[in-house]
Amino acid sequence: MIRLKGHLICMTPDEAQAVRQHLPDHILLSRAEPGCLAFDVSETDDPMVWDVQETFRTREDFDAHQARTRSSRWFEATRHILRDFRVEELPD
Repeated sequence: MIRLKGHLICMTPDEAQAVRQHLPDHILLSRAEPGCLAFDVSETDDPMVWDVQETFRTREDFDAHQARTRSSRWFEATRHILRDFRVEELPD
């Protein structure tokens, strides 16, 4: 399994608004992908920071997710937002 954990960190209110606007569709599409075991993005106590946790069954599933998001409306709207993520492989 592949797990991504970390934070999405906005620097401006406009960035935070872009996340709020596009996040519901991003979550819905990501959870529907083959191999997605968990996909959670939630606001923290800081309204400019989101906690991100994703788990995919295989590296191939995770890579497919990354490729899809790179060509999505989500990424178009949030590409300049700071991402502080760690990706790790977990035993099955």
